[in-house]
Amino acid sequence: MPRSTRYMAIQLYDSLTRTLKPLAASQLDGVFRFYNCGPTVYAPAHIGNFRTFIVNDILRRLLELELGADKVHHVRNLTDVDDRTIQQTRKEGRPLAEITAHWTAKFHADCDALGCLPPHVEPTATGHIREQVDMIECLMERGNAYRAADGSVYFRINSFPDYGALSRIKDRELKITNEAADSDHKDSVSDFALWKAYKPEEDGDVQWPGPRGAAAGRPGWHIECSAMIKKHLGETIDLHTGGVDLLFPHHENEIAQSQCCNGGTTFARHWYHSEHLLVDGTTMSKSKGNYYTLSDLTAKGYSPMAVRYALLSGHPRKQLNFTLDSLHAAERALKTLRNFRAKLAAKPASDLPSRTAETSPSSTRASEPAPTKGVEALFNALHDDLNTPAALGALFTLVNRGADATDAPSLADFDRVLFALGLDLSEAKNVDQAAPEIPAEVTALAEQRWAAKLAKDWGSADALRAQIAALGWAMRDRKDGYSLEPQN
Repeated sequence: MPRSTRYMAIQLYDSLTRTLKPLAASQLDGVFRFYNCGPTVYAPAHIGNFRTFIVNDILRRLLELELGADKVHHVRNLTDVDDRTIQQTRKEGRPLAEITAHWTAKFHADCDALGCLPPHVEPTATGHIREQVDMIECLMERGNAYRAADGSVYFRINSFPDYGALSRIKDRELKITNEAADSDHKDSVSDFALWKAYKPEEDGDVQWPGPRGAAAGRPGWHIECSAMIKKHLGETIDLHTGGVDLLFPHHENEIAQSQCCNGGTTFARHWYHSEHLLVDGTTMSKSKGNYYTLSDLTAKGYSPMAVRYALLSGHPRKQLNFTLDSLHAAERALKTLRNFRAKLAAKPASDLPSRTAETSPSSTRASEPAPTKGVEALFNALHDDLNTPAALGALFTLVNRGADATDAPSLADFDRVLFALGLDLSEAKNVDQAAPEIPAEVTALAEQRWAAKLAKDWGSADALRAQIAALGWAMRDRKDGYSLEPQN
């Protein structure tokens, strides 16, 4: 995909300064270095996780279009040892590596289905034990970390005066995030673990030799990202991203340990955090029945591209309310885009617009046609703090004018748009496939059950829900009514 430098520079909100800032490579080689926190591979990632990964994918694609694919270096880690992965090994009675390999493969398959470009490097925590130990030893030598009585190692927060700058944690009471069981071994309850001493009753056979003077054990969660970034991207990176849930304490701790180890060198020049995903107006929870993985949704007949499209429909820095209805709308939108592209592809070459780009030292090809105003508006929306809903609005303004309009985009421009959004139109899914016909008997029972609920006749409502389930359907309550879905 050829790069394009015709649009406004990419402006992105910076969580540290609370301002919009342009993205730019800082090193002389012109390579833009960015890192995003990856998954913990002990279970399938859910759609809330994938909202963040898709946001990062859009950033990656825009940077490649802006700078060229060879000028972007993207690293995303895999957390394959922590409390949750170890708990899963104990639960299943299988080796850690076997558990994490299975869920890593599942994560990769889901990313591929959702159209996410693979990172250039994908380091694992277990593959970087030496680097983590080296960094911990450096922090101990500099007085920023200490060995506790049980052989664990903790970072001393009061040794880093700038702690809290990212999260503004010092503007309110410092939250205690470490386990109470660890507090007896720490100088301060706010200090965080860099290395956890081995506990046979909890860790099984998961352990490595510790830093000098410390016990055997395993790294704490936060140190892995700092060590991987230093090895694969250097002491200073251009952009660090993740979900808003990682802002504190994870990213705050990364800054502290990295800058202390690296002699005060700025760790990340730009921070970006995407917001939480809501489902049916509330937080996702298995107990609420609104917890979805990609497999859950594809089993209901929805295409992965529809999931991606739906997750792009809200601004990344605002909470997005995801519903199954939004997937129906996404399937219809994809069908419209598919038909529009087919019409563009069928146009004779003589019908293509003859716009000419202005000659510029930064242009890939001076003779390449200039983009239509609609395409320009779409990219400017994406470059303006990743405003994906505005970009989709610009896209459909373009589509609604028709493929025969005088300002219709060229096929190359339209494909550049699809690349930026990561939308693969090759799938032949449609809304009819995603929404099987509901039998009249089920609909009648649902209406009875809804009436019983409104009347607060809970016994009848539960009995009717059970009848609906016996017929192979699930009835989900919403604020404004209900939905019926085939059970898996």
